[in-house]
Amino acid sequence: MPNVKSAAKRLRQNTKARIRNRDKRSALRTAIKKLRASIAEGNVEQAKAQLPLTISVIDHNARVGIIHKNQAARNASRLTLAVNAMGQEQA
Repeated sequence: MPNVKSAAKRLRQNTKARIRNRDKRSALRTAIKKLRASIAEGNVEQAKAQLPLTISVIDHNARVGIIHKNQAARNASRLTLAVNAMGQEQA
């Protein structure tokens, strides 16, 4: 336990932030898994509908600092390429 008042406050703040970040990271992973499931099923319309929502979640998490901006860009790029490749296969 902290001995200093400021350290006690920092502990409280870190605990709240850890819980908040855990929830946001979980929502991020869920969104990516749903999009990847749509891609695996070959459901083009559903994947194209989910892509902007998933990229929005990725960008928000990068902006808040939950994931690194390069990781966000990499994930968004790879998911976009996968969805676009689905459209090419159908044509």
